[in-house]
Amino acid sequence: MLLTLTGILNASDLAEIHDLIATLGWRDGAETAGGMARAVKRNQQADLTSRTGKQLREDLKEKIERHPVLRAATQPRRFSKQMISKTEAGGGYGFHVDNAFMGAGDTRIRTDMSYTLFLSEPDTYEGGELQVELAGMTQSVKLPAGDMVLYPSTSLHRVAPVTAGARLVCIGWIESSVRDEAIREVLFDLENLRSGMAKKMDLQSPELLVLSKTISNLLRQFGQS
Repeated sequence: MLLTLTGILNASDLAEIHDLIATLGWRDGAETAGGMARAVKRNQQADLTSRTGKQLREDLKEKIERHPVLRAATQPRRFSKQMISKTEAGGGYGFHVDNAFMGAGDTRIRTDMSYTLFLSEPDTYEGGELQVELAGMTQSVKLPAGDMVLYPSTSLHRVAPVTAGARLVCIGWIESSVRDEAIREVLFDLENLRSGMAKKMDLQSPELLVLSKTISNLLRQFGQS
């Protein structure tokens, strides 16, 4: 499932984030790539070890992790640390699959879902589309600043070459409490159904109560605490 989420960041959020990013240092993005991906990664990663970098990461963490649609779609158990990536003219990231595990020690997670939160407006750079191979076709995504795309970490994907301007994004990974992608999609459909029904029906209606019970029991059967 590939899903786009609008309005993760508003205009004020974006202005504050860009002010913080302007103070950061950068390093070769290939340093953070694993295996074969290192050979096709041509971008820069922000150094987030400074006080400003840590503040930026905390600000993004709050906005991303509390989003209700993201939570319904991914059933998150743990999140990776956010990364800021910049791809300028001549850069890109060839087809690759994300590492199955990210981090170390207590921060180590299994990567079930990947996300890209766009921080640059699409008319400020040329190229740079995120291209994800799903179900025999390639889906191309280039969203307004503040919007996000979620996609399975199991998929081959790439960032098309940037031919002008600079593409700035926040990226990260999610370990789901529901490992099975098909079950996550069923739960997402049921959560959407419950949300719609709750706007029209009494919360104590038999239909809503049974639906809530079904969602809880599916999580009990397929979820991981």
